[in-house]
Amino acid sequence: MNFTNPFCDLDGDKLREECGIFGVIGAEHAVAVTALGLHALQHRGQEACGIVTYDGKEFYAQRGIGHVASVFEGGDLHHVQPGSMASGHVRYSTTGGAGLRNVQPLFADLASGGFSIAHNGNISNAASLKRELVQRGAIFQSTSDTEVIIHLVATSRYPTLLDRFVDALRMVEGAYSLICMTPDGIIACRDPLGIRPLVMGRLGDAIVFSSESVAFDVIGAEFIRSIEPGELVQVDQQGTISSHRPFGNPKPRPCIFEHVYFSRPDSVMDGRSVYAVRKQIGVELAKESVVAADAVIPVPDSGMPAAIGYAQQSGIPFELGIIRSHYVGRTFIQPSEGARHADVKRKHNANRAIVEGKRIVLIDDSIVRGTTSKKIVEMMRDAGAAEVHFRVASPPTSNSCFYGVDTPERSKLLAATMDTAAMAEFIKADSLAFVSIDGLYRAVGEQNRNNKSPQFCDACFSGEYPTSLTDLAERERHDLLTLPINKVA
Repeated sequence: MNFTNPFCDLDGDKLREECGIFGVIGAEHAVAVTALGLHALQHRGQEACGIVTYDGKEFYAQRGIGHVASVFEGGDLHHVQPGSMASGHVRYSTTGGAGLRNVQPLFADLASGGFSIAHNGNISNAASLKRELVQRGAIFQSTSDTEVIIHLVATSRYPTLLDRFVDALRMVEGAYSLICMTPDGIIACRDPLGIRPLVMGRLGDAIVFSSESVAFDVIGAEFIRSIEPGELVQVDQQGTISSHRPFGNPKPRPCIFEHVYFSRPDSVMDGRSVYAVRKQIGVELAKESVVAADAVIPVPDSGMPAAIGYAQQSGIPFELGIIRSHYVGRTFIQPSEGARHADVKRKHNANRAIVEGKRIVLIDDSIVRGTTSKKIVEMMRDAGAAEVHFRVASPPTSNSCFYGVDTPERSKLLAATMDTAAMAEFIKADSLAFVSIDGLYRAVGEQNRNNKSPQFCDACFSGEYPTSLTDLAERERHDLLTLPINKVA
């Protein structure tokens, strides 16, 4: 379900959250609140954004390619009429690829009235469901997996919209946090395992929903609570809040990588400060793999909290040995390896006065393909580092994600093809170590990983996927059937 994304870091060497969602009902300036909330969630999706509003009579939409500040430049919301209810979305393209027709929130006129949907996650049986829907006469306007939910709602035979919505969700598998708008109000929900996050807050008399709590800080809202896994929260136009749990109470499996990288460090995720968790990961990393060195240096900006924790636990001084430029435009297609390398140096530059002659420990959040890590190590060598030891604030990323993260295919993940020693040789580090999966779990407040019943979704590290992967299984069967007969074994 994942497609190559030209908006990713220079060569796809960072995992990217697919999107962020925001919604508000009962606010005097709902569209302005939503635009501000999306700006706080910009890190979750930088390819495109959109807002849909409802003024009590009609739905209005404005969508565009680019950052929130450019799509809604100077408060340009002329296509989105005033109203007290709005929802918005920022995205990267994974399922469905790029293009304006895939920019959310998606909207459709159903028999019951207008229906908009903003989705964070990935429906892992979307292709199978779409094939069945098309055979029954459905006409799709996008290539997004999210549109499948709209068609399932539209074709459900249950009497009320809420029942039709629940009926649709029973047919999908994978990960989803959703904010849906109808003429009657907003429905916000998480999948039964709570893989993707969603929180609820209050802004005066208005109720707000967001992928992360940091958006509430930005708009001045009060955090109320997280939407529980499998919960649907319905807010009508009078502000009445009702909670529904049609999926029972399954054991949650929220994405642990939210704590490692995806969320902003000033967010609170499932009651835990993201910054505090990342700092504690560094502490665990130092306990497990300390090395004699003169300086602990973060790879900006994602390695910063873990590097602070590592330095405090190890007693090795924390230094800014790499300076990041915040004024470099996003990289699209670079014509050559030399150009890509030059782009790394434009974004990151060695602080020679700190690095030269020193034994350094580099701290980063993850290694995906390993190409950027290799260039960073080379940069440190060129700046005169005596030794370069690389420490990673997550276990080896050896498996693809099918739950809403833009992950390279497994064969392109460095940890899927090499052991730690080979990876260290590839990136040219004197040593390489990752935090253990138990160390990661301890950092988020667990004693260890419960191997019989893991507390989080950690499939990118463990390969243990918490849901069925119907589309993947069908593709693998197809690939097997289309192999030459002498290749099947």
